[in-house]
Amino acid sequence: MDHPRKDNRPARKHQPRGLPILHEDRDILVVDKPSGLLTIGTERDKSRTAHYLLNDYVRKGDPKSRNRVYVVHRLDQDTSGILLFAKSEQAKKFLQENWEQTDKRYLAIVHGRLTPGEGTISTFLAENAAQRVYSTPDAAKGKLSHTTYKVLKETRGFSLLEIHLLTGRKHQIRVHLSEMGHPVVGDRKYGSGETVSKRLALHARSISFIHPYNGRTMSFDTGMPEDFVRLLGKLS
Repeated sequence: MDHPRKDNRPARKHQPRGLPILHEDRDILVVDKPSGLLTIGTERDKSRTAHYLLNDYVRKGDPKSRNRVYVVHRLDQDTSGILLFAKSEQAKKFLQENWEQTDKRYLAIVHGRLTPGEGTISTFLAENAAQRVYSTPDAAKGKLSHTTYKVLKETRGFSLLEIHLLTGRKHQIRVHLSEMGHPVVGDRKYGSGETVSKRLALHARSISFIHPYNGRTMSFDTGMPEDFVRLLGKLS
C-alpha cells in the first residue's frame, strides 16, 4: 500500500505563525488560512501572505534553500479555510489538471431566508475594469459558473448555508448569493453595507482531492470555525 512520503518535521520555531498546517508530506501542504491573510502577494503586500509564510517554512529558516511551495488555487483575502499548496512543479501540475474532480465545500452566513432551502445558482460571470465580478446574459462575455447551496440553519433574518462549489470563479459564491438578494454577512464589496460582522462570514470548510503521488483520494474537513459559532449566537 502506498503512503504519502513523510518529511522530517522542522523545529517548532519555523512553524508558520498564525497558519495552522493540517497535513504535510513530500508533495503537498494543506493549511487552514485565517480571514484577512492573502493567498499570494500583491504589488502592495508581498510578505504577509500564506505563500510567503509557507515558503519560509519549507526553507526552515535558510533563505538560500531551493525548497519552495507552489500555489494550486486561491481563497479571497477575507475568506478563511482550507488551502492546498504543492511542493513541486509536477505536483502542482497534477493537482491543477485534476482540479475538476476536486470537491470543495464552504460554510456561509447570509442575510435573509432562502426559498427554496436548497438549489443551484448558474450564471455567466464576468469582471469589469474595477475588478468587480457580475453576472451577464452574454455567454461570450462571461464564464458559466455553478454554485449549489443548502440551508443548514436559520436565525432571525439570517441563514447558515453549506455551499458546494462546482466551478471556481473569482468571487463566485459572494456574487451569486448577493445577486439572489442574500449577500454574505460582512461582505464589504458585494454586501449591503451592514456592520454585523467585521469578518466575511465565508469559510472553505472541506476539500477532497486526488493525491499527486499515490493517486488516492484525500479529504480534510475543518468543521465550523469558532467565530462562526459566536456570530450565529450573536445573530440569534
